[in-house]
Amino acid sequence: MNNQSTSLTNPRDLWVEHRQGRIFARVWGSVDDSINMDGVSPIVMFHDSLGCVDLWRDFPALLSAGTGRVVIAYDRLGFGRSDPRPGRLELDFIADEARSYFPVVREQLGFDRFVAFGHSVGGGMAVNCAADYAHVCEALITESAQVFPEGKTLQSISEAKEQFQDSGQLQRLEKYHGEKAKWVLDAWTESWLHPKFTQWSLKGVLPAVTCPVLAIHGVHDEYGSKCHPEMIAELSSGLSRCEILDDTYHVPHRERAELVVELVRNFIIQE
Repeated sequence: MNNQSTSLTNPRDLWVEHRQGRIFARVWGSVDDSINMDGVSPIVMFHDSLGCVDLWRDFPALLSAGTGRVVIAYDRLGFGRSDPRPGRLELDFIADEARSYFPVVREQLGFDRFVAFGHSVGGGMAVNCAADYAHVCEALITESAQVFPEGKTLQSISEAKEQFQDSGQLQRLEKYHGEKAKWVLDAWTESWLHPKFTQWSLKGVLPAVTCPVLAIHGVHDEYGSKCHPEMIAELSSGLSRCEILDDTYHVPHRERAELVVELVRNFIIQE
């Protein structure tokens, strides 16, 4: 992969039409209507369980400037500015993002090859996209991703669920998700804490990932131990690197933004 300079431009907001509703997307680093600038594939970002485009804050702009690539982030249906999602999430929602939603985003935004970057549960979605589109996924970067429902993960989610009994916590979610905030919260807690979700795992998916893999994880991550990035690196079929960051918790791109950009930039250049 070659790193090319991209002038940092104002982000563009776009809408993707899905049969279940409109999906909001934002693009950084594109100087015209082309997503694949000069043949350099974009970085596509997959947000976490309570996340959305706005909650990435300034990190996508930093990532675009630091790597010289177009960066795309989108709100999954039901999250952020995207339309509400009907009903409850099915328990296969992580794999289903790659099957049912990402293909529509990819087609309508008009990019072919891509680099997948996923945070937390978005890392699991990025893994599935890298596996399902192995022929066009150039690289996979996971950040604080989980491979299976570890006891530590479920305990922290249970504690967070209790904290959200405070109405002020939910009001903070409403700032980003509006009237969908309660649905977003339930989509996280009720899916992960469902008894049948204990069967979920990326172990059977990772061998289908053939591109280079960079697995980033904070040593103090409260939602998963370092076994997760180690398994991602070990079980994927491509060349892989595992980076455990000192003094870092669950959101490295916010806690150590410059370091994460540097890791991604060097990884892309080397690969």
